[in-house]
Amino acid sequence: MDIYSTEEQQVDAIKQFWKDYGSSIIVGAVVGLGGLYGWNYYSDVKIENAEAASEAFQSIAANSADSAAVMAAVSDFGQQHDQKGYQALLELMSAKAAVEAGDLDKAEAAFTKIIAANPGASLTSLATIRLSRVQAEQGNLGTALATLDQVSDEAFTAQRDELKGDFLVRQGDMDKARAAYQAAVDNGGSLSSPALQMKLDNLNKA
Repeated sequence: MDIYSTEEQQVDAIKQFWKDYGSSIIVGAVVGLGGLYGWNYYSDVKIENAEAASEAFQSIAANSADSAAVMAAVSDFGQQHDQKGYQALLELMSAKAAVEAGDLDKAEAAFTKIIAANPGASLTSLATIRLSRVQAEQGNLGTALATLDQVSDEAFTAQRDELKGDFLVRQGDMDKARAAYQAAVDNGGSLSSPALQMKLDNLNKA
């Protein structure tokens, strides 16, 4: 036998159900639909912001030869767009412009900012390696070597070890430099840096 044997009982049960829970269901539906609309609106806004950031980035990149303009544009971009990837790429461009202008302090600040933002393993590793170069040029070889130790991305291992060898040579530590160059060779560094094997051979002959 059914719980509700007649239509009248079923109708009464439905009425009672709506009396007890109807308000909650309506509120839930409104909230759910509102949430869906809100999510769609949020997604649309994110897409629009990403497209605007892309256009702004392309505009700046197209004028990358103008170092002063690039450095000025990077700050404006950061205030107008919340896009870590584009911001990091622009900071790299700004740092390059600063190095070319001989402003190593500004370049160091740009690389440090990228690393702190952590836009992704590749960009962070690239910024870390370039930061070490700037530090070495500033005469801070110990700091540069410590900075290189922060690079753990396997894609940059050979480049890291070769650069470590370069810095150790400048410090006069030929044994450690030889080991660093050998590590770079073992990680396939000779494929991207033909001079690497020559550096190692020269140390082996010394």
